[in-house]
Amino acid sequence: MTPPLGRRSFLTAAGATAAALTVADVGAAHAAPRTAAPPRRQAARAEPFPLTAVTLLAGPFQDNQRRNTAYLRFVDIDRLLHTFRRNVGLPSTAQPCGGWEAPDVELRGHSTGHLLSGLALTVAATGDTALRDKGRRLVAALAACQAASPAAGYGAGYLSAFPESFFDRLEAGTGVWAPYYTLHKIMAGLVDQYRLAGNDQALDVVLRLGEWVDRRTAALSHERMQRVLETEFGGMNDVLADLHAVTRDARWLEVAERFAHARVFDPLAAGEDRLAGLHANTQIPKMVGAVRMWQEGLADRYRTIGENFWRIVTAHHSYVIGGNSNGEAFHEPDVVAGQLSNGTCENCNSYNMLKLTRLLHFEDPDRTDLLDYYERTLFNQMLGEQDPDSAHGFNIYYTGLGPGSFKQQPSFMGTDPNAYSTDYDNFSCDHGTGMETHAKLADTVYTHDERRLLVNLFIPSEVRWQEKGITWRQTTRLPDSSSTVLTVTSGRATHQLVVRIPAWAEGARVRLNGRTLPDRPAAGSRVTLDRDWRTGDRVEVSLPMRTTLEATPDDPDVTAVLHGPVVLAGAYGDTANRWLPRLDTTSIRQTSADPLRFTATADGKAVTLLPIARVHHQYYDVYWLTGRPPSPPPEFAAWHRFDETSGTTAADATGNGRTATLAGGASWTQGHSGGAVALDGTAGHVVLAEDLLAGASAYSVAAWVRLSGQPAAWTRIFDFGTGVGANMFLTPLSDAGTLRYAITAGGGGAEQRIDADPLPADRWVHVAVTYGSGTAVLYVDGREAGRNTGVTVEPRNFGNHIPAAYIGRSQYPDPYLKGAVDDFRVHGRTLGPAEVAALAQG
Repeated sequence: MTPPLGRRSFLTAAGATAAALTVADVGAAHAAPRTAAPPRRQAARAEPFPLTAVTLLAGPFQDNQRRNTAYLRFVDIDRLLHTFRRNVGLPSTAQPCGGWEAPDVELRGHSTGHLLSGLALTVAATGDTALRDKGRRLVAALAACQAASPAAGYGAGYLSAFPESFFDRLEAGTGVWAPYYTLHKIMAGLVDQYRLAGNDQALDVVLRLGEWVDRRTAALSHERMQRVLETEFGGMNDVLADLHAVTRDARWLEVAERFAHARVFDPLAAGEDRLAGLHANTQIPKMVGAVRMWQEGLADRYRTIGENFWRIVTAHHSYVIGGNSNGEAFHEPDVVAGQLSNGTCENCNSYNMLKLTRLLHFEDPDRTDLLDYYERTLFNQMLGEQDPDSAHGFNIYYTGLGPGSFKQQPSFMGTDPNAYSTDYDNFSCDHGTGMETHAKLADTVYTHDERRLLVNLFIPSEVRWQEKGITWRQTTRLPDSSSTVLTVTSGRATHQLVVRIPAWAEGARVRLNGRTLPDRPAAGSRVTLDRDWRTGDRVEVSLPMRTTLEATPDDPDVTAVLHGPVVLAGAYGDTANRWLPRLDTTSIRQTSADPLRFTATADGKAVTLLPIARVHHQYYDVYWLTGRPPSPPPEFAAWHRFDETSGTTAADATGNGRTATLAGGASWTQGHSGGAVALDGTAGHVVLAEDLLAGASAYSVAAWVRLSGQPAAWTRIFDFGTGVGANMFLTPLSDAGTLRYAITAGGGGAEQRIDADPLPADRWVHVAVTYGSGTAVLYVDGREAGRNTGVTVEPRNFGNHIPAAYIGRSQYPDPYLKGAVDDFRVHGRTLGPAEVAALAQG
């Protein structure tokens, strides 16, 4: 969820809605239904069990549900209603909330929508009548605000905690923080209150608000509406498809299609991956909505869009825990090692990816890969987003995967960066989705069709199949045990029991009432038992778990450790690693099965490995460096005089053969001495040889630079690294207005720096950086401009390879350098002050 002007430097229950509920009369105040499109129904389709039919039993999932329920009971609805009431002139003496619900924050009101959903989901899952009544009070109060909207000067049906003028700003393109995003949360919460908690008033309120959306968007041309969709709008197409499911009024599908974002949808319909640079969670709810629109009868194209998106994201943009995004954005496909930081895997993304996966499972229930992904994300990221030490189940924002990560809120929240959410001072989007996630943990454990009970996930729980008159109980301690037991606790019925055999469970076996069955189901398949089931029948499924390594797609020497479906994290207590530890993979040993615990040796020291979902309030590492470390570079590694006058190759004058390549329109020009390379500030740069400083514990980089006018912020004179997680660079203009050298192996914010006065423009200046024995020195025109005697990160900490090294280009999507560079030298040793001075006199 991105605030205006960018937090970043770069610019279900939902599945259950496929089963439409018909309302005979939604009130004379609403227009008569138009001809309804028929919903999709396929013979092989699976259906969800209602949450009322599935009960979580003792275990970590029930613990998370219980803590979340405690918060839903605790939170004061009058405090959340404060801005709604004040927005329409109704009195409120409640204390305003903080964080993203503060009275001056443009996203205010979104958490009330999440609360509506969380309350309704918990009522369905637990039968909690107090929360049912709390939801009714909240809906009644919102209805009163909606009724007061016309007197406040707003359109009929308008309901929000901010003025309608926010939509004027949105349509004018003058900048506003995501008003339709907030409206979606409110509308989705009202639909959940109607469907799951039986609140008829909620349906009336959401239909009136939907009519306001219809009138507002119908007045816009297609082109203008597409410009509106450039601002995050959540899953508006999703909730509008839900209104169609509820009312069978085709009007809502017409409105839903207005939220079909062509710039994003068109490439996906063609199977193209153009996600790099897009804010991740802005896109994922659109895909949930696309599949819902298809399910409600719209074009097959929408299903294709959702399926292609799922395939592209899970195969090419996801980390080992199932989450995606770094700094909330998608990046180039198959780059994981190069995109490690403590800002990976925003939890809202995975909340929405699980909604999408669930919908796709309904349409193709025999695909086990969908559920393998669901399991990995649920067990590793979503289960672990909640603080087990908090009575109110506070949640984190990111699940960081860079070196020395710590489950946290981001620094832009304005609170302790190593903190979970709070009762009233946070209310980020992840605070909101957390209220829903931990209320519906049981929603995909089982699904069914007319003859089959599908056991999808291995979570202690009980399912009551009302139509068959039978109840099954699942007993398991996965991952602390490698089996699950399914027992008929009441009833008798003839049906198929279909149990997923995960891709990680090689050698699974099945026992029926104490007898081992001869079949040996393959990993990544299902086992089907068809019989007349009766009370006391017992099915035991062994699910052998192996310890495996999973390499990143962009660097085979950067790996994660898994045991069965769970990702193991190195628990480092109060020690934050500044770089990826080098893991001795032969040292991994299981020391305990229950609870699951391993030990290993990394960087020559013993470390405990635990399931990442159980690592809280301490630093941890998930990715590890493996393989043989590189040898140090030669004392004189590369020297580019740039005296060529044609072609795109720059020779290496050291004789080491480390030639460089001009790219992006870089050209030849007159240099400080002889020739130089000219950089146009648009795309021109020089690609240096790979691994110039791989393995280096001492180095020097020197060059002559001529800046063309004032440089853009964050341009680069040089940049060596493996991506945004590990790099060293020299920029002529930092965000502090300084010349800056920085090195990091832990991503942005973890840099060790030297700042100095900015370089003069439009004349040749000699710059150099030297490093050795913990001290880095920055030189300008042969004189020391700054030093840092506490540098602990070295290029050898970047990994076994340094694949990206540039002149004039950044590892980030920063501006390119405009100017010229000459006599570029890279040394694998520390040049002394006299040597640097001599270069500056050359």
